[in-house]
Amino acid sequence: MAAETPPSPVPSAPAAGPPAPASSNHGGKRIPPAERGATAIADRVVAKIAAQAAREALTHVPEGGSAPHATVTVHHDHARVRISLELDYPCDIGGQCRAVRRHVAQRVEALAGMAVPEVAVRIERLHSVHTRRAAQGRLR
Repeated sequence: MAAETPPSPVPSAPAAGPPAPASSNHGGKRIPPAERGATAIADRVVAKIAAQAAREALTHVPEGGSAPHATVTVHHDHARVRISLELDYPCDIGGQCRAVRRHVAQRVEALAGMAVPEVAVRIERLHSVHTRRAAQGRLR
């Protein structure tokens, strides 16, 4: 009969308790999240979010028209947005501008985490349905 060898001893486990993350523990003191660093979002990124939100708010881009364009000024956590767009005419210009302002403010706040105290909408061009029909009739 062969003698069995005893199992090797198991090393003892380290002391219990969750270790603190290295980034939040400095010399035994916990650093509040607000003091650990900051995330900066470039103005052009916020402008792209705003332009996309304006496209979402409009029912459609007019035939022959260009998509909405945005410029943004960011100061701390506040974004001032300027949207340029083209609309079909006749339409409810005030209603569409209201929808664009509301949707742009909501999307920038949700995606970039910035307050939007101002959304200025500028209508660059109105595309008349009547003029377009008359132009199509002359081309035939």
